Amino acid sequence: MTKHNSLMIMLEGAHIANDLPDHCILRYLEDYILFKTPYLKSRQYGGYDYSQQGRFVPPNMMQPQQPYTGQILQPAQAYTPSTPQSYYGNNFEDEPPLLEELGINFDHIWQKTLTVLHPLKIADGSIMNETDLAGPMVFCLAFGATLLLAGKIQFGYVYGISAIGCLGMFCLLNLMSMTGVSFGCVASVLGYCLLPMILLSSFAVIFSLQGMVGVILTAGIIGWCSFSASKIFISALAMEGQQLLVAYPCALLYGVFALISIF
Repeated sequence: MTKHNSLMIMLEGAHIANDLPDHCILRYLEDYILFKTPYLKSRQYGGYDYSQQGRFVPPNMMQPQQPYTGQILQPAQAYTPSTPQSYYGNNFEDEPPLLEELGINFDHIWQKTLTVLHPLKIADGSIMNETDLAGPMVFCLAFGATLLLAGKIQFGYVYGISAIGCLGMFCLLNLMSMTGVSFGCVASVLGYCLLPMILLSSFAVIFSLQGMVGVILTAGIIGWCSFSASKIFISALAMEGQQLLVAYPCALLYGVFALISIF
């Protein structure tokens, strides 16, 4: 057995042969033969530290750490970020009101309401041709609430008859007019003209409408609603001379609402 094999057996017994590279084993063999250097039980040999496996770095490859005195490199921006002011103007004061963005204009709602309450007032076609459903929704809820005060839970009938009536008037007006009309405009006009019917249902909370006075009052309210609706449709769709033709189907629709209020 050679001295190299003896040294390997000794190193394996010391649990270090697997940690040392080959050139270090040869160097250790030379030192052991020439100088009889005893084996150090610590895992440091030839300037290397083998206390942790897998972290061997020769000293000549290690560079001393120097403090970094440069500047941090920042990448140039490929685009210029836009600010919210570029979309809305120089400041937030130029933004339109939130209700206007949602399509709710209280001035137009008030003008439409006055047009319905005053049947002889000339309707503004530019305003009446708008698709405004805020006022009609409020009037439908108010009509159902007054029926509820009278002990009649008829919300489903109110919305169902309103939808069917708007669909029928939409088809009829598109056949009669040259310009055509949208479904939202029809629903808006019929909803606003439901306001006199709220007065009738409110009167029915206190008094009975099944007598002669109730019949006369109901007939007057139906005529009021149908006349206002036909006036607005004629003004918005430029249907001169056809008001009676438009008022008749409107009277049929509001007559159903009147029957709900009476019975």
